[in-house]
Amino acid sequence: MSWLRRHDPQLMAVRRSARVTLVACLGFYLCRYVLDAPAMAPYALFGAVALGALSQIPGTPWQRARTLLLVLPVAWVLVSLGTLLSVSTVAATAGMFLLGFTVSYVGVGGPRLAGLAAGMQLLYILPCFPPYDPGSLPARLTGVTIAIGLLAVAEVTLWPDPAPTPYRVRLADALGALAGCLQAVADTWGGDATGRDRLAALLPEATDAAEALRPSRLPPLQRPASAGRRDRALSSAAGTARLLLGRAVDLYFTEERGSITRPAATHLVRQTAGCTAAAAAWLRGEGPLPDTGRVVQALGEFRIARMNTDPNGVPPERLRLGALALALGEWTKSLVFAIRIAAGEKPGHPDPTLPSARPGPFWYAYRKAPALYWHRLRENLTPRSVAFQGALRLAAALAVARLLAGELDLSHGFWVLLTILTVLRTSAAETRSALRPALVGTVAGSLVAALLLIGGIDPTVFAIALPIVMLVGFAAGPLLGLGWSQALFTLVITFVFAQVTPVDWRLAEARVLDVLLGAAIGVLIGLFAWPRGGGGELHRAASTFLSTAAEVVRETVAVMADGRQPGVALPTARLSGQLADASFALYQSERHSPASVDWQATLLAGHHAVRGAEALVRSCPAGGLLPCVEPLTALAADVAARYEDASAVLAAHATVPAAAPAPAGLVWPTDLGQDLYVIADLRTWLDGLREDLAAIGGRPEGAGGLRDRVTQLADGAS
Repeated sequence: MSWLRRHDPQLMAVRRSARVTLVACLGFYLCRYVLDAPAMAPYALFGAVALGALSQIPGTPWQRARTLLLVLPVAWVLVSLGTLLSVSTVAATAGMFLLGFTVSYVGVGGPRLAGLAAGMQLLYILPCFPPYDPGSLPARLTGVTIAIGLLAVAEVTLWPDPAPTPYRVRLADALGALAGCLQAVADTWGGDATGRDRLAALLPEATDAAEALRPSRLPPLQRPASAGRRDRALSSAAGTARLLLGRAVDLYFTEERGSITRPAATHLVRQTAGCTAAAAAWLRGEGPLPDTGRVVQALGEFRIARMNTDPNGVPPERLRLGALALALGEWTKSLVFAIRIAAGEKPGHPDPTLPSARPGPFWYAYRKAPALYWHRLRENLTPRSVAFQGALRLAAALAVARLLAGELDLSHGFWVLLTILTVLRTSAAETRSALRPALVGTVAGSLVAALLLIGGIDPTVFAIALPIVMLVGFAAGPLLGLGWSQALFTLVITFVFAQVTPVDWRLAEARVLDVLLGAAIGVLIGLFAWPRGGGGELHRAASTFLSTAAEVVRETVAVMADGRQPGVALPTARLSGQLADASFALYQSERHSPASVDWQATLLAGHHAVRGAEALVRSCPAGGLLPCVEPLTALAADVAARYEDASAVLAAHATVPAAAPAPAGLVWPTDLGQDLYVIADLRTWLDGLREDLAAIGGRPEGAGGLRDRVTQLADGAS
């Protein structure tokens, strides 16, 4: 037990194995021995295996049970199509390709759909082999219904798994820590001598809480990655929280003395702290849904204070603090807006202060769930999407396997396809690493099975041993590795078929041959279809994202400086960012040597460019900066060139060089009146982007950037 507790602290693998074993065996014995329905029994067992062992369903036990019941009609469709298309090898192969691609590709809609994909594939694979027997369809559907129904009941009654920490709780922790940091900043500006020390003490904890929101730090099933409004809004709120924390650190290193708008900025930051704390309280269920009224009012008061303060003759550095405070207020408004969307509220109802323009970062708030999922499917229907690549790779492998199994007349051809589901990974290297233990385990299990079958053991012994072997086998995968699970699963299959039809030792031989064929197909498909997996696509996707972000920088400054109409840079960059995020999520699921690129910092640099541009376009007047267009254009060109240089380096799979110094010698006017504030806002955004790019290269994953500055801050305080 001590060994088991070390490897499975919450006994998750044991709980799941026990549930699947009990449901599978209960359904199998009921159909085989009580109802005397041999055609029904395998579907009762493999239905439980498909959705209990091969599938990964996120959520609480009640949510998983509900998901199982909702997919029951889909299971009926897959079993029916498999039964009807088994009429010929050509029909079954075509169905395997189309359904294999569709079932896998719809996983792009979110973790719940992705977790069901492998199990749903098996529900078509099992009936799509001979004999062609449409008359057995009612029995097959009954078997699957029994399996799914029992599994749904077992999820909530038999050793239910402890519910994972909800993402909203993680977000609440991050926002609560962030609120403390913002309050410390406001206190410092208000004259509290202890404010800076409190901020230095709070920032490391706040940084850890913000980093815990990153998708790469969470298991795939716990990420807010679905296409629905709620998950999109929670993901947006998390990104905004990390951005706000970075700006809080910027404020720590910004000298507040001499700022001409410090009193108004202090009030604004204090209001942002209050709104952030209110959002954290609501997420914990301890307060009402926050509204943007306070921060909107504070933003208005701050802008009035700037309008009433003549900035002519004021050095640019004395305007930086006000620009940072304004950015904090705008991002806090976006944060609260995202929280309200996550709560189910539509923009503008009943809060009139929320944005009402359909384009922009919150476009999804106006769409219904089916439209959002359809949008996600369409935007990933490109060869550059890792979801599209993975679905096409798997569909091709399964279709080839089904064709060969039919042409070679393999007696248990579905084992070939089951092997592909087991060993085919997102890259050729990952597939090869899974191949050896899978083959060794299968051969070892087949030898034991052959010895048992040669010995002429009574089938009753197999019926008694099945639950024990199944229990150990399903737990062995997570605890001992793929080889053990394959060996024990081979015995499980042997014990099942020994109770349904007469078998001999050649069953074990067929199992080995089928696994070898499936492994060969998986390796070949892995070599020829996007063999580099998420790592290769991530370089290209991140490179594209940074290059489109460069266009966003140029276009935004052009809109602000000379009134040019916005083009397609922002929508293009948003789509590029979504594809890059998907590639990074796949990359995180693979094994790699330490990266020379901080991928999280890379994607953040792109997202900060996009989201900062969106905020500026909304809040700053277009045009009117013609007297300052030359230095602004030069500064934007420098930042955009840095993005393009980083993009070219990533495309070439090279190491990102150290950041170059900021351009010097730019002459900034000091007599443009209120336009000086707009210039300060633009410069603050561009300076932040330059810092973001400096964090990309030369550091291990997850380090650098914000964490380096927080460490510097804590060292200085001590």
